[in-house]
Amino acid sequence: MPCRCGCTAATAPVHAVANALAVDDLDHALDMGLLELAPCPLCTPACRQSVLDAAAARRFALAARERYRAREARLVHRAAERAARRKPPAPTALPSAAAAALARAKAKAARRP
Repeated sequence: MPCRCGCTAATAPVHAVANALAVDDLDHALDMGLLELAPCPLCTPACRQSVLDAAAARRFALAARERYRAREARLVHRAAERAARRKPPAPTALPSAAAAALARAKAKAARRP
């Protein structure tokens, strides 16, 4: 497939990627290997650079998306930790001193007529 720059190297699958980029079809370019392919050495410098720039921009966008997702996960984790710290622990039993005082009070109340 000839490239948009006029290159006719038959062994360069990157030409299809360059043609997809020329019509702003980024999804098709990605499906065809935009991030993995090296530019055709026989294409014009502007054509090679456009493929490199598009790949770099997409890598940057993917990295930004990963940073955003990691940040969101950190914020959710921190919010859960804060909520756990704010929640008072449920009382499980009376402390031993309070239990002893309660037992003495019950015994004293039971002795009264």
